[in-house]
Amino acid sequence: MDIKTVVSMIDHAVLKPDATDADVLRECEISVKYGVASVCVKPCHVALAREVLKGSDVKVSTVIGFPHGSTTTACKVYEAVEAIENGAEELDMVINIGKLL
Repeated sequence: MDIKTVVSMIDHAVLKPDATDADVLRECEISVKYGVASVCVKPCHVALAREVLKGSDVKVSTVIGFPHGSTTTACKVYEAVEAIENGAEELDMVINIGKLL
């Protein structure tokens, strides 16, 4: 397996609480440059990432119920629908571990 194949399987995350629009723009550009599979951004950055990544092979992904998964199912459904409408192609939904247990 060559390096390009390995890199094409990486999901690059930009999820720090203080990540700015400028951070997302920079990381999206880096992701295109290296050809990663996707850039995972906070829901508030999905539309921006979609715009920056338009025309590239890099997908936009986002998190639902992040970081603890403690939001209600209805909230997660709404968040997922909105993320898809804003351009997310992949969703990482956080499970509520307390409810699971």
